[in-house]
Amino acid sequence: MKATVLHAPGDVRLDEVPDPTIAKPTDAVVRVTAACVCGSDLWPYRGINDVSEPSRIGHEFVGVVEEVGSEVRSLRPGDFVIAPFMYSDNTCPHCRVGIQSRCDHGGFWGGPDPDGVLADGGQGEYVRVPLADGTLVSTREAPDDSMVPSLLTLSDVMGTGWHAAVAARVAEGDTVVVVGDGAVGLCGVLAAARMGAERIIAMSRHQPRQAVARGFGATDVVEVRGDEAVAAVLELTGGVGADAVLECVGTKESMLTAISAARPGATVGYVGAPHGVEYPVRDMFVRNVGVAGGMAPARQYLPDLRDDVLAGVIDPGRVFDLELPLAEVAEAYAAMDERRAIKSLLRP
Repeated sequence: MKATVLHAPGDVRLDEVPDPTIAKPTDAVVRVTAACVCGSDLWPYRGINDVSEPSRIGHEFVGVVEEVGSEVRSLRPGDFVIAPFMYSDNTCPHCRVGIQSRCDHGGFWGGPDPDGVLADGGQGEYVRVPLADGTLVSTREAPDDSMVPSLLTLSDVMGTGWHAAVAARVAEGDTVVVVGDGAVGLCGVLAAARMGAERIIAMSRHQPRQAVARGFGATDVVEVRGDEAVAAVLELTGGVGADAVLECVGTKESMLTAISAARPGATVGYVGAPHGVEYPVRDMFVRNVGVAGGMAPARQYLPDLRDDVLAGVIDPGRVFDLELPLAEVAEAYAAMDERRAIKSLLRP
């Protein structure tokens, strides 16, 4: 089969790789019907994260179950399934309290499991799914094709934006600031709106992203950064600051902006993968500003978000503004790297 392999920074190729098979009785094999490129895939693509050897890449996909291992009980061939960006057993002590992203037996697509068996990447024609019962969430029958992009966002970006809002304790009537206008930040806007926020201030300097943010429920847009952005939030809130802030980037500047834009007693929900982040602890102490969040347990939120998508309550698939065949995966990466696309969807 063909699958995406990152050979070096900036060098993404569609290579021929072995077809996946059932390696353990808890596995399933899924035929991918849609996958996508994530903003976090750009860290190694840009060389910010080390790339020492060719490796499979991609962690967001949906598809159809082709085969299941002898111990798989909740799935059957023909099921349409959504895969979270990590696999997990959904039964360990951490999973049972809703933190599947720290599953004792889980792992990342493209990396080794606890026994050293390498998992497939998600940007390919087929994927071997470890711990299939705990990982995959089914709709049973294939959904209408128009819903596939939104269901695909539940692999990562919608669940991650939702986690930011949960961690920030967004409540009905709140004023919420969202730092970051990538797919996660835009989904954070949608999450805040779904949770009943009255005012949502999106930080974005790009017209197409601003349009999506407003479509998702943003009431205001701040087009500046740093101290100017904080000043703009304070002006919009009468000098008070935001009741909750969603940090969806992961840089030092974005975190400082998020913390500074929060009102005293507020919480910053952070989900941006941290790179060089430092906390102004003294300022946080004086203003009683908290920080919560981390790697999103997408599996925890997936069933409820699936139901919202299927019911037409939310349509997060609007974050995809570029769709390409898998054969053009290199262009999918380049378009996101060059900010010509918010998020690229791939069809095998």
